Amino acid sequence: MSSSTALRTFGSVLWRDTFVTGRELLPFLAQVIVQPFFTLFIFGKVLTSIGYVGGDYAAILLPGIVALNGFLGGLQNTTMPLIMDFSWTREIEDRLLAPIPIAWVAVEKMLFGALRGVIAAAVMIPIGFLILDDVHWPASAWLPVGLIIVLGSLVGAAIGMTIGTSVQPKQINILFAVILMPLMFTGSTQFPWMGLSQLRWFQVVCALNPLTYVSEGMRAELVPQVPHIPIWISLLVMVGACAVFGVVGIRGFLRRALD
Repeated sequence: MSSSTALRTFGSVLWRDTFVTGRELLPFLAQVIVQPFFTLFIFGKVLTSIGYVGGDYAAILLPGIVALNGFLGGLQNTTMPLIMDFSWTREIEDRLLAPIPIAWVAVEKMLFGALRGVIAAAVMIPIGFLILDDVHWPASAWLPVGLIIVLGSLVGAAIGMTIGTSVQPKQINILFAVILMPLMFTGSTQFPWMGLSQLRWFQVVCALNPLTYVSEGMRAELVPQVPHIPIWISLLVMVGACAVFGVVGIRGFLRRALD
């Protein structure tokens, strides 16, 4: 097949998935908004109002929740469709018949998942501004924050590809408890990583989670006065995680597709 035909087909498949997202916009928004909305409301609004957390906690929390939404959006919207395609719907068989290399099908799945992650993160920004008091982001930070959201969503999608090609359908019920919940709570989304110096073992655990570097990268740009991991380290880890998990995930996809 020619490269131009493969590129056109790749673009058509990606556009088709994006179009379907538009048709399912309301269920998708409900999926990505409800949990982070209540997290922001309880931790950033309620606990702040009654004095159980400091008034500046909301400014620390919002970047972490936006990072979490992008990361998990990319992960879940890559993992869950893969598990269903390889088991119940068998829709993946139609994709594999398209005139593109099989590895490109995996890349399209990751890009689509990352796109949904970017949307999920972007949606939470105005919601956070509406819920939380005295939270402002400088205009100079919007461009680097956008880059971090894209990178974080790609990392989530790459991890999602790895999980989606490794988890069997019968194990889907334990996916959230064994994999997603630890990722959520060790990703430094609700607290600065540097603040864990008195809890060293947990700081080490959080350092092993790529989500930590998405959260810390966001805080480095938006609340630089709070001690954080240097931005260049966060960017380096995100790019490295995207590459490593992307390669592992594509290999897993090829193995499952050829079985």
